[in-house]
Amino acid sequence: MTPVRKAMVLAAGFGERMRPLTNTMPKPLVPLMGRTLIDHVLDRLSDAGVESAVVNVHYLPEQIEAHMAARADRGPKTVISDEREELLDTGGGVAKALPLLGEGPFFVHNSDSVWSEGVTPALPHMSRHWNPQLMDCLLLLAPLSTSIGYSGRGDFDISPEGHISRRGERQVVPFAFAGVSVCSAEIFKDIPEGPFSLNLLWDRALAEQRLYGVRLDGRWMHVGTPEALTEAEALYEHEGA
Repeated sequence: MTPVRKAMVLAAGFGERMRPLTNTMPKPLVPLMGRTLIDHVLDRLSDAGVESAVVNVHYLPEQIEAHMAARADRGPKTVISDEREELLDTGGGVAKALPLLGEGPFFVHNSDSVWSEGVTPALPHMSRHWNPQLMDCLLLLAPLSTSIGYSGRGDFDISPEGHISRRGERQVVPFAFAGVSVCSAEIFKDIPEGPFSLNLLWDRALAEQRLYGVRLDGRWMHVGTPEALTEAEALYEHEGA
């Protein structure tokens, strides 16, 4: 097992579906049970042994920078990856931050993805399962049956060995991507310049049978809309983090 000590937190988007809350603040600073979404993410990363995190910014970046400065005495240590000039999407954002992340492995964590833990905490579980000899990417997958804030037909299925496959056009599959992955700088070879999605790299890994997943032992909350935020507040009151 190679401990995962670094992370990329994706915090640069506009949060359009969270309006009107995001008219005046970036979505990572929207509060959930008295803590911002990005604090939920960073605190969980710190609890999992992550020592440093890169946070990218684009929309209302000064607010996120000020918030990071205000929590400077709490782990993990954070640095900013500035995307003011151009929003780079998920893959492009991580690629720009690679000089700050190093070779890896590192978590890539959406700033609006939170969950209540089950018996097996998710991030240490991913760290234990990460195997660069077998994997290019390891994704956290949440069962649709227990998730909130997600209304699709699923993203992936998973084999008993951990190989994952995408949903076909007319299929319904049992798992959604829960907004967290583990990878290393190795997979960012021969990438396009500018914005691109991590899906490009996942599809390459799929073609080589090197895309794996682990199941979340808990209840995932995709906090993407005001309605989902209300549902997440109710769940946190009932189940805690």
